Formats: sequence, C-alpha cells, structure tokens
Amino acid sequence: MKIFITGGAGFLGYHLVQRLKKDKHKITLYDIADFNPADYPKDVKMIKGDVRDAKALQEAMKGHDAVIHAAAALPLWKKEDIYSVTIDGTRNVLDSAAVNKIDRVVYISSTAVYGIPKKHPILETDPRVGVGPYGEAKIEAEKICEEYRHRTKMCICVIRPKTFIGTGRLGVFQILFDWVESGVKIPVFGNGKNRYQLLDVRDLCDAIELGMTGNAKKANDNFNVGAEKFQTVREDVGALCAFSKSGSRVFGVPSSPLKIALRFFEILHISPLYRWVYGTADKDSFVSTEKLTKALGWHSKYSNSDALIDSFRWYLVNKPQDADSVAGVTHRVPWKQGILKVFKKFL
Repeated sequence: MKIFITGGAGFLGYHLVQRLKKDKHKITLYDIADFNPADYPKDVKMIKGDVRDAKALQEAMKGHDAVIHAAAALPLWKKEDIYSVTIDGTRNVLDSAAVNKIDRVVYISSTAVYGIPKKHPILETDPRVGVGPYGEAKIEAEKICEEYRHRTKMCICVIRPKTFIGTGRLGVFQILFDWVESGVKIPVFGNGKNRYQLLDVRDLCDAIELGMTGNAKKANDNFNVGAEKFQTVREDVGALCAFSKSGSRVFGVPSSPLKIALRFFEILHISPLYRWVYGTADKDSFVSTEKLTKALGWHSKYSNSDALIDSFRWYLVNKPQDADSVAGVTHRVPWKQGILKVFKKFL
C-alpha cells in the first residue's frame, strides 16, 4: 500500500515508518516540522507542509491508498494553534482524502476526550468531556470523522491511545528519566496506589496497521488502545527505579497541595506540566481494549513497566546534552524543567 502519514516527523511517525516498512508499504511523510533524513529509510518520501494548508495537502496526498492522520498540536501549544491544527487540519485531511478517492483513514485521537471519568475501565461509549483546549479539540476532530463516515464511503478508524512511550520518547518522560538516573526520590500524587495505564508505541503501531488494513466494516469505528498489563503507579514507577539501580525510589505527596502548586506554576509558565497531566495523576486512568480485540484481533505485547524500562534504557544511551536549555513542545525533544529543576535539588 501507498500510505500517507501526517505528523510524520513526530515520535509516532518515526515508529510508524519502522513498523510499516517491515510489511513493504510505500510511505510518504507530511509534517510542518523539519525532518532528519537519517531517521528514515532512503525510499521514504518526506514533504514539509501544514495540514492547515488545504491546497498543498490535497496535492501531496495524490496517488495514495490510505492515510494515517497523526498530526496534532500538543497541550503546550497556544490554544488557537491547538484548535486550528486539530480541528481545521482534520477536516482538511478528510476533504483531501475524499477528493483523492482514498477510502481508508486512521485518525489518532486520544483518551483525553474522556476528561477525568468517574468509572473504570473506560468504554468507547462513555461521555466525552475534554479538559482544556487539547481534549476539546480532539472531541471536535472526532465529530468531523463521524460526519465523514455518514456522508462518504470512507472507512475512518479512530484510535484513542493512552499515553504512549518507547525508544526516542523524551518530552515529559525525559524529566522522569533524568530524575530516576540522578537517584532522587520520585514524588507521586497521593499514595500512588491508583492504576494509570500506559501504552508501548510498538503496540500502538500494531493497532494502527490493523485499523488501516483490517476488515473495513469492523475497522470503521472508535477504539481505545492501552497496555493490557499494568499495575499501580507506585509499582510501575517503582519497577523503573529498581531497574535503574540509582537509589531512586517512589514517595507519596498529598495530592491537593501539589495540584494547587502545579496549577500556580503552570499559570506563571514556569512548569512544563499541564493541567490534564497533574489533574489525573492521582486518579485511576485505564481503558477497556476489549472492543479492539474482538473487532480486529489486537493484543498488547508490552506492559507498563516493560515500556518504561525499554524507554529508560534507550534514554541512558541517547540522552540529549544541555536538555534544559530549550523549551521543547514535541515528544521527540526535551522539555525545559523550569521550577521542577529547583525541587529536584531537594529530593
């Protein structure tokens, strides 16, 4: 198949290329960010472009069989950019696919569409209540996908992944890995006995390929994706600390004062942690993957602790120098620690 991937220069795009090339697919990457050609096989086509540019997008998409729409503005972006990239960009992608007679689209949404749910596991039919511009924009983008399902013959598979990690993942996880490597204590909200599901990016790529190539009638739906094996936050982060042999360990911090402080630091723009991250950190947060398993036969291969340890192992070899000098806003670059760097000194 000839596959067109938006957001191709990102963390997920990088891993999708590695996964899809194994099955001999021809790939075109499309992203507003700069590509590093050394990251990709020589026969991968790379186009610098913005999903908000409808004309350029339509032209670039010609001749493809399927689209994976992974482009998104992350929560650290400005509100207007989050809305324009996620909402306007998604409509442009689906418009362009329809014009080019592409009948398979996989849209990468997020479990952020559920906000802070009151019950677990979360089902695909549970209410969508986004927290902040990122969650709100993802909900609107999903509605556009549903609109196109009803008025076109396209199969549009919407994937809602939990927070996914893997080799090459930096961002907020680089901060965690830096602290663990340094041997400092790792604060968790409350007692850390809540269950917070993650997802290995390799398992996510498997789910995306199934959504793109599986039975069209079954794939034309919304699906949660998350690790099938996960423990409490204290246990999973504790497993990472034990693996590091750095002396790092987990300790609990009262949730309410910590959330108030982080909200204050966020408003002052001196913390990289945004509201949805710390707002859900002391809550159970896990989805049911039963629907995806029954429809397309997906199962995860990696647990929470597997994913954390594999990512940390990669980090130790590839950690960036001067990581705190630039305030990155994507998952493939470090995020400036800000006020968190001060707290690290006391732990």
